[in-house]
Amino acid sequence: MIKLRASDDRGRADFGWLDSRHSFSFGHYLDPEHMGFGPLRVINEDRVVPGRGFDTHGHRDMEILSYVLDGALEHTDSLGNGSIIRPGELQRMTAGTGVRHSEYNASNTEPVHFLQIWILPEAEGLAPGYEQTAFPLQEQRGRLHLIASRDGREGSVTVHQDLNLYAGVFDAGETLEFALKKQRLRWLQLVRGQAELAGLHLHAGDGVAIQQAELPALTISEQSELLLFDMGNGSESGTVHG
Repeated sequence: MIKLRASDDRGRADFGWLDSRHSFSFGHYLDPEHMGFGPLRVINEDRVVPGRGFDTHGHRDMEILSYVLDGALEHTDSLGNGSIIRPGELQRMTAGTGVRHSEYNASNTEPVHFLQIWILPEAEGLAPGYEQTAFPLQEQRGRLHLIASRDGREGSVTVHQDLNLYAGVFDAGETLEFALKKQRLRWLQLVRGQAELAGLHLHAGDGVAIQQAELPALTISEQSELLLFDMGNGSESGTVHG
């Protein structure tokens, strides 16, 4: 099964200071047909105007990843952490038994564009935690680079779920082939650019749910950035080759 979640079909919230697109049901956008995919619960593509952001609010029992595309995102939380997240960095916050945090555009002149990703943890009541790691762009060029995993291998951030998250940047004409084992769930999120997969012409913001053992090659039509979620479904992890 390969199913397209088209960018234009996503939910939208526009509050003036925030323009957000929801791949899955979120907030005031209720979509029973798109409540998540495996442990992947939220992919919100957010654009926040200069000097504005999300006031302090609480979360629990969720793994929250922030992936900045353009600009800078300022984070503070009740664990005492404070940081600025920029392109090429990934932040993980384990909400666990409860965390309060705020997120603001760190600039008073430039917008910030980022993805906020929520992953259901493998257990409730985990100790809250925080991690932020830089992944240089050159490590993502022409290949899928592991940026999050259950065991934190290869310098990736640790998530409390059977999930591997890869990021990659590709030039037009490149082809990406996958070697993946059975009984895994995959979600491909095209962040920027255009590509072709199994007869689907993918545009920036499109997502693809993949639930089959073998994947056709992904052909890059123009310079593109993408995320691939490889998620457990009761078997061993797959491998990915760029």
